[in-house]
Amino acid sequence: MSDKKYVLGIDYGSDSARAVLVDTANGETVATSVCYYPRWVEGAFCKPERNQYRQHPLDYIESLETIVGDVLKQSNAADQVVGISFDTTGSTPCLTDAAGTPLALLPEFKDDPDAMFVLWKDHTAIKEAEEINTISKDWRINFTQYVGGIYSSEWVWAKMAHVLRHNEKVKAAAYSWIEHCDWMPALLCNRQKPEEVIRSRCAAGHKAMWREEWGGLPDEEYLTTLEPALKGYRERLYRDTYTSDKAVGKLSPEWADRLGLSSEVVVGVGAFDCHMGAVGGEIQPGSLSRVIGTSTCDIMIITEQDLGDKCVAGICGQVDGSVTPGYIGLEAGQSAFGDVYAWFQRVLAWPLENLIKDSDLLDAQTKDKLIAEAGDKILPVLSEAAKTVDPEESTAFAVDWMNGRRTPDATQAVKGAIGGITLGTDAPRLFRALVEATAYGSRAIVERFESEGVEITEVIGLGGVAQKSDFVMQVMADVLNKPIKVAKAEQTCALGAAMFASIAAGVHKDVAAAQAAMGAGFQDTYEPNPANTERYSRLYKEKYLVLGKVIEESAL
Repeated sequence: MSDKKYVLGIDYGSDSARAVLVDTANGETVATSVCYYPRWVEGAFCKPERNQYRQHPLDYIESLETIVGDVLKQSNAADQVVGISFDTTGSTPCLTDAAGTPLALLPEFKDDPDAMFVLWKDHTAIKEAEEINTISKDWRINFTQYVGGIYSSEWVWAKMAHVLRHNEKVKAAAYSWIEHCDWMPALLCNRQKPEEVIRSRCAAGHKAMWREEWGGLPDEEYLTTLEPALKGYRERLYRDTYTSDKAVGKLSPEWADRLGLSSEVVVGVGAFDCHMGAVGGEIQPGSLSRVIGTSTCDIMIITEQDLGDKCVAGICGQVDGSVTPGYIGLEAGQSAFGDVYAWFQRVLAWPLENLIKDSDLLDAQTKDKLIAEAGDKILPVLSEAAKTVDPEESTAFAVDWMNGRRTPDATQAVKGAIGGITLGTDAPRLFRALVEATAYGSRAIVERFESEGVEITEVIGLGGVAQKSDFVMQVMADVLNKPIKVAKAEQTCALGAAMFASIAAGVHKDVAAAQAAMGAGFQDTYEPNPANTERYSRLYKEKYLVLGKVIEESAL
């Protein structure tokens, strides 16, 4: 029998779950599997027109069994797996009963969206987030001071207050809540009861306003001032939190059997995808690690000595150990990035989907194939055409807040916009304007960090957009006027989870050792083009910031 040791990194994204099986000795990914959430794909329980995005816990369970079974079948290495760790999107919480069971797994709530996990990009709680910010201004402790000073509707307390406020049946059945990244390890280790759950420092600090100095979560009076239905939740939740190098426990016999693994497999403490992705992308102090997908999540680590007593304004939190134990983790991000491009693709695909399918010239199978083929080619073809557009010639420009603004200064009340359109503006020019807008949004984040005294020495691009679109990455390098390194690992978040699994299982002693052994390095570097950087700097100030200010003022 081989003496190799493997770990599983499980990454739950917005649309799908993916697993990587990784050799702890050299970081080789020996098997990968991806499963799209079946109910999510059908659009079940979501109402985009209301910014409602909910996910059924069965989607998570079924996907897990599929991807783990698939990678073990590919590798035939089940007996050599020693650890498993999870990263998820966040904040993605769900209300539970006293046993810690997500309410949607109970028969009476199986089709109730309010009993399901509320995905990070669900913005139904804008009002509740505004109330949190109002309460915090005059409270004896400003509980938002370490989350950038502004609480977001993407985060747990706003989401849970909203659901409890609007659904009496769910409110009556609910006992506590749990983040997705905490539920997966709890489920697999059979310690789901709220008092037994090992809670992630990452999720608690960045989204739930947990802080050691004020004894954990915000106080009972504060929470019930927000929403009386939160009475008792604080005492039924948690006081202590844990970094992701720690173990939750070992696989329960039930889950060992369901997954085809040994009950000796260690399960690590979970975290959010971008935080583990930053570790998988070999983040170091001074690195701005950008997980670039449907949205972006931007991560930095800094020593307590270098940060001092500063509270960085307008970001998504600063939390000790949320990324790498021993460092303060800083988080920022954009509420939409790839989603902006996907929106434009849907707009352009509308005639295809609604006219071709009614045509009498083609059979049904050919129609479906044509629509699918054209849809898949829209963005690649647009990218190639947009590359040829002279930046000096196009007048179109845009603001990227189609899903609100995460950083700097979170608000989901703002909207996106497109300006400078003429009769000569075509699809490639509009697409280029959208790409430039997402890059301008990235620049706003960089400027906020730097204005707050946080030095950025390099930018690291992670994820699908970074690896697949040289056009987007070059525009971003030009707008930021900084080189961007692209991580080689295709599934960087899952690789980061695998690194943490290796630490929790005792194979590697810490993050530095895991990165040294398992890191995949970098595949490309995009250098800024001096011919474009000056122009983009001017347009950023004269167009993007000016239009953004108008949008923000009109939303107040």
